[in-house]
Amino acid sequence: MTTLTDRLRSHGVVGAGGAGFPTYVKAQATAEIVIVNAAECEPLLHKDKELLHHYQDHVLAGLRSMMDEVGATRGIVAIKEKYVDRIAALEEALAAEDHLTVFALGDFYPAGDEFITIYEATGRVVPPGGLPLDVGCVVTNVETLLNISLAAPVTHKFLTIGGMVPEPVTVRAPVGISYAEVLAAVGVDVSTLGGVLDGGVMMGKLVKDYSTVVTRTTGGLLCFPEGHGLVTRYEVEKPARDIIAKSACDQCSFCTELCPRYLLGHPVEPHLAMRGLEFNMVGDAMILGSSFCCECNLCTLYACPEDLFPKDACADNKVMMKLRGLEHPAKGKPTKPHSMQDYRHVPVSSLMKKLDLLRFQNVGPLVDVRWEPAEVRIPLQQHIGAPAVARVAVGALVRVGDEIGAAPDGLGVAIHASIDGTVTEVGDHIVIRRDQ
Repeated sequence: MTTLTDRLRSHGVVGAGGAGFPTYVKAQATAEIVIVNAAECEPLLHKDKELLHHYQDHVLAGLRSMMDEVGATRGIVAIKEKYVDRIAALEEALAAEDHLTVFALGDFYPAGDEFITIYEATGRVVPPGGLPLDVGCVVTNVETLLNISLAAPVTHKFLTIGGMVPEPVTVRAPVGISYAEVLAAVGVDVSTLGGVLDGGVMMGKLVKDYSTVVTRTTGGLLCFPEGHGLVTRYEVEKPARDIIAKSACDQCSFCTELCPRYLLGHPVEPHLAMRGLEFNMVGDAMILGSSFCCECNLCTLYACPEDLFPKDACADNKVMMKLRGLEHPAKGKPTKPHSMQDYRHVPVSSLMKKLDLLRFQNVGPLVDVRWEPAEVRIPLQQHIGAPAVARVAVGALVRVGDEIGAAPDGLGVAIHASIDGTVTEVGDHIVIRRDQ
C-alpha cells in the first residue's frame, strides 16, 4: 500500500516557502503540533493569502493529512492578524474541530521565521541549532499543504509578481519557464528593470539574468528600477562589504538588539561578527554564535544605522565554522527569551518605509494566465538534498505530470514534466520543447 510519505516523495512535494526541504522527511516524524506557516511576512508577497482565499479547503485537508501522518493532536494556522477576512473564514471552517485553531500573528518581520512562529503560537522556544521537532512541532507552508492535498505531481508554482509592474498579481506558472516569459505575460518589460529579487526583498537573491527559470521554491519575483536602494545593496560584493565594515562599524550593537534569534535567547550577536571583521578574529570563540543566524537580513536592511552588512558577516562565519568543524557550546541547550522579546518587533510598515517600498502597490490577487512557452528548462536540483536522477532521453515524448527525474538514493524527490512536448536536452536541466 502506498503511504503518504511515498506519495510526497514520488510527487516531488517540497517546502514551497523556502529552501525546498523534502516534505516526506517531515511526514516521517512524530510531533504533537502541526503549524501552518501562513505569515508571509516578506513585504509585497501575497501568494499564501491568495491560496487560502481560493483553496482554503484543500489547504486544511493537507493540514489534516499531515497531522494524521505525524500523530499530531493539535493543528494551528498561524496567519497575520491584519488578514481579518481570512481569519474569519478559517475560524468558521474549523469551528467544529477543537483540535484545530487559528493564531493571529502580529504584523511584524520576521513573524514567518519558523522559530518565531512556533514561539508566538505555542510559547515554546526551539533551542539554538535545534529543530521544530525538539519542541514537538512540525511547521509547513500553505502551498506545501495544498500540494499534499492535491495528491498529484508538482508541475507548477504559485508566485507573486510585484514591485515595479503594471499590476501586482499572483500566478500559477509552469516549473521551468523563464522569468522573462513570466514577467512578459503580466506586462513587464524587462529592459526597464534594474533587477528582480527572487523570493522576497529581505531573504531573496538579486537576479538580472531573466533566462533564469521558475522552480518549485520560487515564491515571488519583485521588480525594481535601476538605482533602487535594494538593487544597489544586493549588488555590493564581499570584498567591498568587508572594507566598509572595517572602516565604519562603531559597535553600536543595534544589529544584535533587534536580532529575532537573539531575542529568543539564542547566543547570536551580529555586532560581534562585525567586530571579528574589524580585528581579523577569524575562528575566535566570540563569533561562534553566528552559526545560529537565520539570515533574515533584518540587521542589514533595517537595524544598522550605517547601512553595513552584519548578516553577510554572520553568513560568512557560518561557512568558515562548518569547514573547520567549529561549534558553539550552547547548541541544543534550552534557552529562555530575552526580556525585551515582546517589545522589539519590527512592524512591516516601518520596514517598507525604510526600504522605499511604499511607492509600490501592496496587493497581489491570483489571476489566470494561459501559458504557452516554446520550451521549459527543468532543473534536476530544485530542493535540499541530492538532485533527481534523469529518467528520460533526448527524443522522448512526455506529457504534463510524467516523471522525468526519479527520486535519488538518500534525501531527494522526483521531478515531472510541466508541459506536453519532446525532450531535447538532458543534463543538469531537462529541456522539453512544446509540440507544435
